Amino acid sequence: MTPSRRAQVLLWVVPALWSSNYLIARLASGVIAPHQLALGRWSLALAFMLPFVGPRLWRDRALWRREWKQLLVLGALGMWICGAFVYLGGQTTSATNIGLIYAATPIAIVAAGTRLLHERMSRWQVAGVVLALAGVLYVIAQGRLENLLAVQFTVGDAWIVAAAASWAAYSVLLRVWPSALGPAERLAAISAAGVLVLLPFTALEAWAQPQPALSLPALGLVLVAALVPGVLSYTAYSYMQRELGAARTALVMYLSPVYAAFSAWAVLGEAPGWHHAVGAALILPSIALATRRQPVGSNRVTLSE
Repeated sequence: MTPSRRAQVLLWVVPALWSSNYLIARLASGVIAPHQLALGRWSLALAFMLPFVGPRLWRDRALWRREWKQLLVLGALGMWICGAFVYLGGQTTSATNIGLIYAATPIAIVAAGTRLLHERMSRWQVAGVVLALAGVLYVIAQGRLENLLAVQFTVGDAWIVAAAASWAAYSVLLRVWPSALGPAERLAAISAAGVLVLLPFTALEAWAQPQPALSLPALGLVLVAALVPGVLSYTAYSYMQRELGAARTALVMYLSPVYAAFSAWAVLGEAPGWHHAVGAALILPSIALATRRQPVGSNRVTLSE
């Protein structure tokens, strides 16, 4: 299997890994504090990675020392804001609002990819993006337009807006800032930077409000978060970006609501509705359309055309 073909297969796998974070966020309420969960997640993820990449990071320490400012920014965006802020926002807003806000993220990444990275997409691929967005909105609205019109935004949505904007920035900057480090080494370095950023905010959170007592369920959530939506998904996302580009890779986010619905059914006993099936019928072929290889000489456009 070629690297490009492997990346296209991962497009269908990674959303399932990411959707587990929605379940973790719901299960974490009252069990572990948001920053504590994010800090534990990335500290443990770093501990998993170091035995494999630690020797190379030490050997190439001159490389990451030159990139430390970029690594710190990426760590703050990808591990602090995209981690703790989602858990914070989930305490005071609805899943519908989170889905609506995150639905705009792939469009932002596609726009930035075409502007900053000169990644061009065919008209068929742009049509696939639009259809996938329609499918996501259909799932969120549960098939009824009035559900979208009745949405009310709360203070907690500001946390989600920040997290969504941060993910778009993280995705684009991974490509804008080339690195002399290998993908695994770079992810470990970014994770270490994220842990450094998280430490003072976790301490501030612990000082400002009472914390749930440390328990086995809390440790289990940290472990799952570190492995599934942590090391595995971030590593695969970086690989897909390298092979497919930021714009096409961003489309995996549109599959998350569909995967999350079936994950909730399996774990929480929440049966999916018919609107999930309709949304999936729009999203699945749209992702295939938007990420397919284009023949040489096919018409390509940018979002500015």
